[in-house]
Amino acid sequence: MSSQLISLLLFGIAASFSPGPNNIMTSYTAFNFGIKKTVPTMLGVIIGWTLLVIFLQIGSVIIFQKFEIIQKILRLLGSIYLLYMAYKLSFSSNKYEKVDPQPITFLNTFFFQFVNPKAIIIALTAISMFINPQINFLRDSIILTIIFFLMAVGSQAAWCLMGKYLRKFATSDKFIKNFNYTMSFLLIVCVILFYV
Repeated sequence: MSSQLISLLLFGIAASFSPGPNNIMTSYTAFNFGIKKTVPTMLGVIIGWTLLVIFLQIGSVIIFQKFEIIQKILRLLGSIYLLYMAYKLSFSSNKYEKVDPQPITFLNTFFFQFVNPKAIIIALTAISMFINPQINFLRDSIILTIIFFLMAVGSQAAWCLMGKYLRKFATSDKFIKNFNYTMSFLLIVCVILFYV
């Protein structure tokens, strides 16, 4: 893998920092609730994503190859969850949400990783491209896991800061509502792109 390290780094940057459900949910939470309350959201993504990569490396690739229906089911469940999150984001500024606003929790983002079509597809693609089960499997798996962990930390921090920075411009309920609609729209676009 050493000859492919630059390719893996570029792949990791593109996959981790591009708009996706994890980054959008982190940005939304930072925007609406601040950095401190976004930490559990970010940790859920980082820990869940890293465990997903490890589990897939251990053997899920073989399962998906033999039973494609499992991958299709996970893709459908992830898509439904994203649409649900988009709905929640769109209506988070209504009077009911203002009574007891809640940031996206650790458990929400942690368990979402295991049904997140983008995360699963990225992990499977990286594993199939950069890991050879017959040659240096353990070394390459550790390298891939560390790189993806660091990319997750970096992307979550960047999107959190972006969400928090935008908060300074939020001087009205209308701006907050429009921001939430935009984040909701991006989640819906993510779902559409999974099937294109």
